[in-house]
Amino acid sequence: MDDSINIAVTVVGVGLLVFLAHVFAEVFSRKRVPDVLLLILIGLAIGPLLGIVTPGHLGLVGPVFTTITLVTILFEGGTELKYDTLRHSLRGTTLLTFLNFFATLIVIGFLAWLFLDLEPLVAFMLGAIIGGTSSAVVIPLVRQLNISNNSRTILILESAFSDVLCIVFALAFIEAAQLGQIQVGTTIGQILASFILASIMGLIGAFFWSVVLHKIRNIKNSIFTTPAFVFIIYGLSELLGYSGAISALAFGIGLANTDLIKGTALSKFFTKEPDSLNETERILFGEAVFLLKTFFFVYIGVSMQLTEWVPILIGFVITLILYLIRIPIVRASMPISDVNNPNQDLIFMSSIVPKGLAAAVLATIPMQQGIAGGELIKDIVFSVILFSIVFTSVLIPLIEKSEGLRNFYTNSLNFNRWIREKIQYYQQKRAQKKATKPVEGSSKRKPESSDEIVSETAPNEQKKKDSANEVV
Repeated sequence: MDDSINIAVTVVGVGLLVFLAHVFAEVFSRKRVPDVLLLILIGLAIGPLLGIVTPGHLGLVGPVFTTITLVTILFEGGTELKYDTLRHSLRGTTLLTFLNFFATLIVIGFLAWLFLDLEPLVAFMLGAIIGGTSSAVVIPLVRQLNISNNSRTILILESAFSDVLCIVFALAFIEAAQLGQIQVGTTIGQILASFILASIMGLIGAFFWSVVLHKIRNIKNSIFTTPAFVFIIYGLSELLGYSGAISALAFGIGLANTDLIKGTALSKFFTKEPDSLNETERILFGEAVFLLKTFFFVYIGVSMQLTEWVPILIGFVITLILYLIRIPIVRASMPISDVNNPNQDLIFMSSIVPKGLAAAVLATIPMQQGIAGGELIKDIVFSVILFSIVFTSVLIPLIEKSEGLRNFYTNSLNFNRWIREKIQYYQQKRAQKKATKPVEGSSKRKPESSDEIVSETAPNEQKKKDSANEVV
């Protein structure tokens, strides 16, 4: 009897959660209060605070569920990225991704080394773990923001690419901490393999699927065969040692751009035009992403560790630092004068630095491997994940409503321009003061500016004109 009651309560809870998720989405569209934040708060309430649900209740289902969520979100996000947008965004994406990752790695690594009494390799391991942004947070969020397609694409691609950097560098530091040395060549090779080979694998999968998709649709109840094939591509890529996340994203991008195959040598493989997702499939996958996202953020809230206050405070300070260094990183990556990235877009880009699944998974490995300081790293990273998502969720509506906050970000983004203007202002003031100061030992001062020369010669010219008139 008790089991049946527990099942009934669970089913009611799931239904209530899905209903609330739709309500929260509507609240976000009207009041700009992020649904992500509200879902995490529900997870915190039923998890660490009340103890109703724990990660242990889900067992192995939890990590599998989060992986399925990540793959589905990346694939569905990729289906909205067209070639023209990618071409304009790729350069900015690469620069932003690498600058943000390595700036985080270096700054947080040095601070952790100096103040947390961690070994250098362990300290920089912490920087690598939190060096990226979360696709599961970024992709749903940027769709609801009023920003340009170019900026939206840059943020989506950054979240996917940075996961690869986090995974490769964090694992390299973990291996180095165990061996006592880091292998630079191997690390660089792993990064190139993860990016290039995973992308090729995803694009080949998209090409194959576009060839057979019109035949697959003839099979009854086949609408979910496309995401099933994405899972296969992801799994094969991971088994081969590449990034399954990049493969899933590349698969979605490939399906979204099948029209580029027309008129090329590849078109001979098609008996009819290459297929992409139809409107029904897009709507269904969008709903699937919405449901998965709902449970994912509740799961994140449930998984948070709130037992020790010191790591929580350290995570809060680190999060503040991450958001402060993000501003010059965006400024260096995206010139203010770029018409594809308006100033408001850069403000939003400066405030979107959430951590998520990759950081949470990597945070548990050092402790499992018995590395000194591993438990502290895990607690700090979970705290950073919580605060970074909260900061992003709170800053977005505040930026839209608060002119003071917008001015802060605008002035910060234009800081070097502001310095130049101040220098020029003081140079002009100094020149004016110097021009009006009389020279010692001289009754008549030599004019120093062009304006003064004009003002002194004007009366003489007028006298000459008057003399000429008198002669006439």
